[in-house]
Amino acid sequence: MNTLCKAERLYKRTLIEKLFARGNHSFTVFPLRIIYTSVDQLDDVNAILVSVSKRHFKRAVKRNRVKRQIREAYRRNKSLLKTDGEKHRLVAFIYLSDDLLPSHVIDNAVCTALQQIV
Repeated sequence: MNTLCKAERLYKRTLIEKLFARGNHSFTVFPLRIIYTSVDQLDDVNAILVSVSKRHFKRAVKRNRVKRQIREAYRRNKSLLKTDGEKHRLVAFIYLSDDLLPSHVIDNAVCTALQQIV
Protein backbone atom coordinates (compact mmCIF):
# COMPACT_ATOMS: atom_id res chain seq x y z
CA MET A 1 0.00 0.00 0.00
CA ASN A 2 1.30 3.45 -0.85
CA THR A 3 0.35 5.42 2.25
CA LEU A 4 2.25 6.82 5.21
CA CYS A 5 0.39 5.77 8.35
CA LYS A 6 1.18 6.74 11.93
CA ALA A 7 3.04 3.47 12.57
CA GLU A 8 5.55 4.53 9.92
CA ARG A 9 6.29 7.81 11.66
CA LEU A 10 8.86 7.91 14.41
CA TYR A 11 7.27 9.68 17.37
CA LYS A 12 8.17 7.67 20.50
CA ARG A 13 10.85 9.34 22.57
CA THR A 14 12.61 6.08 23.45
CA LEU A 15 13.00 5.07 19.81
CA ILE A 16 14.21 8.56 18.84
CA GLU A 17 16.82 8.40 21.61
CA LYS A 18 17.96 4.98 20.36
CA LEU A 19 18.28 6.33 16.84
CA PHE A 20 20.49 9.23 17.84
CA ALA A 21 22.37 7.36 20.56
CA ARG A 22 23.39 4.38 18.44
CA GLY A 23 22.66 5.86 15.06
CA ASN A 24 26.24 5.57 13.93
CA HIS A 25 25.14 4.96 10.35
CA SER A 26 24.88 8.36 8.74
CA PHE A 27 25.63 9.97 5.42
CA THR A 28 24.73 13.02 3.39
CA VAL A 29 22.88 13.25 0.09
CA PHE A 30 22.44 16.95 -0.49
CA PRO A 31 20.12 18.54 0.69
CA LEU A 32 19.53 15.78 3.29
CA ARG A 33 21.52 14.19 6.08
CA ILE A 34 20.33 10.66 6.80
CA ILE A 35 20.80 8.86 10.11
CA TYR A 36 19.56 5.29 10.42
CA THR A 37 19.78 2.22 12.61
CA SER A 38 18.15 -1.21 12.84
CA VAL A 39 15.88 -2.30 15.68
CA ASP A 40 13.61 -5.26 16.30
CA GLN A 41 10.93 -3.58 18.45
CA LEU A 42 8.70 -2.13 15.75
CA ASP A 43 5.46 -3.67 14.52
CA ASP A 44 6.18 -4.63 10.93
CA VAL A 45 7.19 -1.36 9.28
CA ASN A 46 10.14 0.98 8.98
CA ALA A 47 9.74 4.34 10.73
CA ILE A 48 10.93 7.79 9.67
CA LEU A 49 11.54 11.13 11.32
CA VAL A 50 11.73 14.40 9.35
CA SER A 51 13.51 17.43 10.76
CA VAL A 52 13.86 20.93 9.31
CA SER A 53 15.80 23.45 11.35
CA LYS A 54 14.26 26.69 12.49
CA ARG A 55 17.66 28.26 11.88
CA HIS A 56 17.27 27.74 8.12
CA PHE A 57 13.59 28.66 7.81
CA LYS A 58 12.12 31.08 10.35
CA ARG A 59 8.58 30.75 8.98
CA ALA A 60 6.67 27.60 9.90
CA VAL A 61 4.98 27.64 6.49
CA LYS A 62 8.30 27.02 4.73
CA ARG A 63 9.43 24.38 7.25
CA ASN A 64 6.14 22.52 6.83
CA ARG A 65 6.43 22.66 3.04
CA VAL A 66 9.86 21.05 3.13
CA LYS A 67 8.63 18.37 5.55
CA ARG A 68 5.69 17.62 3.26
CA GLN A 69 8.05 17.28 0.29
CA ILE A 70 10.31 14.84 2.15
CA ARG A 71 7.41 12.74 3.47
CA GLU A 72 5.85 12.57 0.00
CA ALA A 73 9.16 11.53 -1.57
CA TYR A 74 9.55 8.80 1.07
CA ARG A 75 5.97 7.64 0.58
CA ARG A 76 6.52 7.20 -3.15
CA ASN A 77 9.87 5.41 -2.79
CA LYS A 78 9.49 3.44 0.45
CA SER A 79 9.30 0.17 -1.46
CA LEU A 80 13.08 0.49 -1.97
CA LEU A 81 13.55 0.06 1.78
CA LYS A 82 12.76 -3.61 2.28
CA THR A 83 12.51 -5.22 5.71
CA ASP A 84 14.93 -8.07 6.23
CA GLY A 85 13.52 -10.63 8.65
CA GLU A 86 12.75 -9.18 12.07
CA LYS A 87 15.03 -6.16 11.75
CA HIS A 88 13.36 -2.88 10.95
CA ARG A 89 14.97 0.48 10.34
CA LEU A 90 14.60 3.83 12.01
CA VAL A 91 15.51 6.62 9.59
CA ALA A 92 15.89 10.34 10.26
CA PHE A 93 15.91 12.82 7.37
CA ILE A 94 17.49 16.15 8.36
CA TYR A 95 17.20 18.98 5.84
CA LEU A 96 20.47 20.91 5.39
CA SER A 97 19.88 23.52 2.69
CA ASP A 98 19.03 27.17 3.34
CA ASP A 99 16.89 27.34 0.20
CA LEU A 100 13.56 25.89 -0.82
CA LEU A 101 14.18 23.30 -3.52
CA PRO A 102 11.81 21.79 -6.09
CA SER A 103 10.16 18.51 -5.23
CA HIS A 104 12.00 16.50 -7.89
CA VAL A 105 15.38 17.38 -6.32
CA ILE A 106 14.22 16.18 -2.90
CA ASP A 107 12.62 13.12 -4.48
CA ASN A 108 15.92 12.18 -6.16
CA ALA A 109 17.82 12.71 -2.88
CA VAL A 110 15.41 10.50 -0.90
CA CYS A 111 15.52 7.79 -3.58
CA THR A 112 19.35 7.81 -3.57
CA ALA A 113 19.40 7.72 0.24
CA LEU A 114 17.06 4.73 0.44
CA GLN A 115 19.18 2.84 -2.08
CA GLN A 116 22.31 3.55 0.00
CA ILE A 117 20.62 2.34 3.18
CA VAL A 118 19.81 -0.98 1.55
